Amino acid sequence: MLQSFRHTPEYLSTMADGTVKQLNPFSGTEVWTVPGRGNRPLGIMTADPKPLDPADHARHCAFCAERYLETPPEKSRVVQHEDGRYETLYRLPAANLFDTVAEFRRIPNLFEILSFDYWNANYGYVLPDRIAERKAAYLADPKGLAHVLAVIDNKLKASGKTPAQIDELSVEEKVAAASGFFGGGHDVIVARRHYVDGATDDTQTAASGTLTMDEHHQFTAFTIDGIKGLYDLNRYARYVAVFQNWLKPAGASFDHLHKQLVAIDERGVQHENALMRLRGNPNVFNEDAVNYASYKNLVIAENEHAIMFAGFGHRYPTIEIYSKSETSDPWEQTDAEVRGMSDLIHAAHAATGVDVPCNEEWHYRPADVDLAMPWRVMLKWRVSTLAGFEGATKIYLNTIDPANVRDRVVNKLFALRAQGKVAENLQIAFEAACRPNCLRYNKVAR
Repeated sequence: MLQSFRHTPEYLSTMADGTVKQLNPFSGTEVWTVPGRGNRPLGIMTADPKPLDPADHARHCAFCAERYLETPPEKSRVVQHEDGRYETLYRLPAANLFDTVAEFRRIPNLFEILSFDYWNANYGYVLPDRIAERKAAYLADPKGLAHVLAVIDNKLKASGKTPAQIDELSVEEKVAAASGFFGGGHDVIVARRHYVDGATDDTQTAASGTLTMDEHHQFTAFTIDGIKGLYDLNRYARYVAVFQNWLKPAGASFDHLHKQLVAIDERGVQHENALMRLRGNPNVFNEDAVNYASYKNLVIAENEHAIMFAGFGHRYPTIEIYSKSETSDPWEQTDAEVRGMSDLIHAAHAATGVDVPCNEEWHYRPADVDLAMPWRVMLKWRVSTLAGFEGATKIYLNTIDPANVRDRVVNKLFALRAQGKVAENLQIAFEAACRPNCLRYNKVAR
């Protein structure tokens, strides 16, 4: 009897003229890379750097450390003590906001994607007792009330209200709009620096790749803590989307490092497609992602807990980082496993550079899914503009093929590691083991 073998589709193929055709194994997105279209610098070039005024240190935008009162009441912050130890502080009163300097803050988004009213009107969601008590205590403090009223006034102004219209509202009417500041489902994780320490001009923006490895680990762990916090807050949330928009071409409102967490009441099309593939083949994330990338020599780097490769079938050049952990939920992973992911994400950003617009997207198992699936992060370089061809054909022209992404990142990683700017334990390119089925999420099923 002949043994049957599962046939792996060809997700990457190169035509005789050098055109690379890609197919995404999970979304079905078709991408072409045409020779010669990617031979240009990736980053935004600043023709006339402007010097920085030292007097504006920590005051460049509303996310900066001397402007805490311009954002809604924070939910938590990470501080670093003199001995180097990090600590997370929760629910600080307004009077104590400037007692410490936050390395990272979790604050409500002033303009939520899904507002508190959305959850209330559609699901009957109300503030849990502990959150309602926190809101009452914050507003009972004169400094807290003044803080909330000032932020609401700014929000109303940004929404198009005139000063006269704002003045007509009573304190009670303004406070009624503040529930989202305490129990909303859209948070922002804000880093301390706007520019790197010692910056002299406005080209020296602080980004994920300019953080130290320890700082980025805190950034990652704090984000995970925020995901769990939103699930604990709202039982109607089926998924918490996590993303980072870097620079305005990638959708950032501020060129100040931050991530966003958004609780939504659906899994999203991306996950529905992935789940359909996963139900048909529980090992699909190994076979059609990591293994396939390894066979095509697209692996960029690896460590004990994660692996990074040049992605294929994405609208934009993409670096993918997968957790090898047996544990699907990031908040249930060990600190070492989170650190392994953080180190590779940090390395991807450092190699990309601060002047390249990009989106960082997190993907992990939705709350109501019982199938095992790996935590994975995509870093997408926003270096091309979708136009008529893509709209007419749904075939996306990607200016840099996966092999070129791999080569660009690998070359930079060797140099960055030699300079001590990325994790020393990175196994880069040919150093990586690239063992088949290195993702252990499906270990029990296998």
